[in-house]
Amino acid sequence: MSFYYCQSRKERFVYRITHDPIFYIAKYIRLLRIEEYYFNVKKGKVGTFFYLWSFRRKNNIGNKLGIKIPKNTFGPGLTIYHHGEIIVNEKAQIGADAKLHGGNCIGNNGKNDEAPQIGDGLDLGIGAKIIGDVSLGNNICVGANAVVTKSFSGDNLTLIGIPARKR
Repeated sequence: MSFYYCQSRKERFVYRITHDPIFYIAKYIRLLRIEEYYFNVKKGKVGTFFYLWSFRRKNNIGNKLGIKIPKNTFGPGLTIYHHGEIIVNEKAQIGADAKLHGGNCIGNNGKNDEAPQIGDGLDLGIGAKIIGDVSLGNNICVGANAVVTKSFSGDNLTLIGIPARKR
């Protein structure tokens, strides 16, 4: 017996799987990597076509999720746990295995065009922001709602507070 009018159990299952934000986040990351591949490797008419196709599809899904990540900013292993307002500057460079939890901003401070340079293993908490010409090492954990405005040398650090400081 169906709990919804004119909807079978199979239809409800397929709807839940295909309309879950996590499904769209995975699709967004996949399209981001396809866009990077066709921009960096494949040239010619076919490569340009698939680059533009993946660019447009990625931006359409990104608009629904509130995510704006330009090509070639993240290394391999990008993980996004929650949708909603993730904005990254196109000049930012983030290493491999980055984890974003939603409500994040990685960008310039508005005074100049310099963007953050971050090593591998970034874990950016909910609402955390990294702003300005900031350089961070490897395995950095930024706490929820922290605002990083200055560089921290060293690896395996936890940054908390506004403005961020070592814990």
